[in-house]
Amino acid sequence: MDIKQIKKKDVLGAAFFIAICEVVGGLGAIFTMPNIGTWYAGLDKPMIAPPNWIFGPVWTLLFALMGVAAYLVWKKRKIDTRAEEALMIFFVQLWLNVAWSVIFFGQHSLQGAFAEIVILWLAIAVTILRFKPVSLTAAYLLLPYLLWVAFAGYLNFLIFTLN
Repeated sequence: MDIKQIKKKDVLGAAFFIAICEVVGGLGAIFTMPNIGTWYAGLDKPMIAPPNWIFGPVWTLLFALMGVAAYLVWKKRKIDTRAEEALMIFFVQLWLNVAWSVIFFGQHSLQGAFAEIVILWLAIAVTILRFKPVSLTAAYLLLPYLLWVAFAGYLNFLIFTLN
């Protein structure tokens, strides 16, 4: 596709869905940010734990990819009846993402957060499976998110076992 073929409504639509995802991600940050330099800093962490500064840029990118993916599926809602259900599942997993921040950083529950991130990972996998027949591109856009949450789950488990 030539860049000139991209329609203004597509740019605005994608931007709208990206904004939704970034705002929801910001809700999770409300619980995360106050705890980074205090409670989280005091936890024992595994050697593979990335530096704190990496999480913000990675999550910002992942939420943007989620927004584009959701928009691609939303665009097909009039021609594919599976799109609406796929989007409902997408928004469930998006709220599960926020719930992890609330449980891990807000409630300081390492075990509860690990159980929740397993559910989140499964919800992302189901979202990808539901997006795939509607928009293969949308499904592929969620793969980095699935991988990052798998890594985050592994980190959560290690932090839980170390503390």
